[in-house]
Amino acid sequence: MNIVLASASPRRKELLEMLGVENLIVLPAKGEETIPPGAEPEEMVMALASQKAREVAAQRPPEDLILAADTLVWFRGRPYGKPHSPQEAIAMLESLSGQTHQVYTGVALLRQGRLLSECEVSAVSFRELSREEICRYVDSGEPMDKAGAYGAQGRGALLVRRIEGDFFNVMGLPLCRLGQMLKKQGVDIL
Repeated sequence: MNIVLASASPRRKELLEMLGVENLIVLPAKGEETIPPGAEPEEMVMALASQKAREVAAQRPPEDLILAADTLVWFRGRPYGKPHSPQEAIAMLESLSGQTHQVYTGVALLRQGRLLSECEVSAVSFRELSREEICRYVDSGEPMDKAGAYGAQGRGALLVRRIEGDFFNVMGLPLCRLGQMLKKQGVDIL
């Protein structure tokens, strides 16, 4: 059995390798993502992760275990995805400055037609950030491929005052929850 990561995220791949996952194949989902209208953040990320898992499963043997995830930063009732421009990254970081937001990650595992989907939530508090600090961080390029325009595992760690919940969830893959989900699918990686 292979574990197929339905994601192009280098961070998710690194986390799985850190856990010693063997027989890992990376096959990113490429399809259109459809969010159910009126969905809550938990429903959004689980739906998107499930869509990715189903898309990739259609290309693999049924005994492979497909792992998909979707991460969303949520603040004041709205999602913060990946910024489309440096200006959008600056605006996101300015709004998150000195505030606490939530990071939701939906994880989907699909094997032999059995789909398991769960969500993990962490609270992230930023310190007060100056406009100059935000602009320097955005100029580094790090925020441009990350939900909420920051990466807590990189230079973005300098923005984060506190994380409540699974740190790895903030990186895009809640490892403790993933381990428990894998057990439910008959895979023990510990």
